[in-house]
Amino acid sequence: MREITDIADVKSRFLAYLTLEKGMSANTAQAYGDDVDKLTRYLADAGTGVEHVTTDDLERFVCTLQDVGIQPRSQARIISGVKGFYRYLRMEGFMDTDPTELLPTPKIGRHLPEVLTIAEIDAMIAAIDMSKAEGQRNRAIIETLYGCGLRVSELVGLKLSQLFVEERYVIIQGKGNKQRLVPISPVAIEQIELYLEQTRTHQVAQRGNEDILFLNRRGAMLTRQMIFHIVKQLCELAGVRKVISPHTLRHSFATHLLEGGANLRAIQQMLGHESITTTEIYVHIDRSRLRDEILTHHPRNSVHFQP
Repeated sequence: MREITDIADVKSRFLAYLTLEKGMSANTAQAYGDDVDKLTRYLADAGTGVEHVTTDDLERFVCTLQDVGIQPRSQARIISGVKGFYRYLRMEGFMDTDPTELLPTPKIGRHLPEVLTIAEIDAMIAAIDMSKAEGQRNRAIIETLYGCGLRVSELVGLKLSQLFVEERYVIIQGKGNKQRLVPISPVAIEQIELYLEQTRTHQVAQRGNEDILFLNRRGAMLTRQMIFHIVKQLCELAGVRKVISPHTLRHSFATHLLEGGANLRAIQQMLGHESITTTEIYVHIDRSRLRDEILTHHPRNSVHFQP
């Protein structure tokens, strides 16, 4: 078994492994690094080395997380990072066994994301001020977010060269630099073409942004924060009282597809989920909506029903 002489160096190589071999984004890898830091600080205070840790040590570490008020969802994420680190240590020969194999993960309730109705999305689109210079761009943004179910990072990085208008699909560069083909609706195509004709082709893009589809007034790529601001503002103008973000349009895209009879595997592919279990949350949304519809409209549940 190899000896750990410099934990900082091992951690650095672990992060490089996550980004270069596992294809994680820099932000995700850094989150794993922060989880490892929490553990190493705890073990240092306890006088235990990383390579000498036991499952009992790790369970006490989890109890410490609970004691300081870290919620179960965040605990689960930290434990996931720690488990990834110990799998790496074993793979590199620093550990003979993996002490995290029997470490339980806190049970967390399934959180059902907020979903917009079609009427609410239409209201948001109707609230766009088309007389403003950015009006057509914003219309194209909303139609693309909802029509393709994109993550906000995928939208802001969307390139002209990724659009195949005649074939009606876009190539999306998703998490871990994995590509997927996503069909694009005729409505979204129409709005993008109007944006290109009215605004984009007349803009001078900043260096490095020549191929970016959606630009700000200065010819630079939009930020995630700007997309969040656009969506939140339209939500308020439309009178939608839900707490939403750009990701809500992605959830709505998936839920409306499922309600329309789309296959769950097809939705998984369009969303770019590695695991079908991630996509299955929309089945729960669909079922919860069905339950609400039954409770609201079935005569046996109606307050006006008279036996």
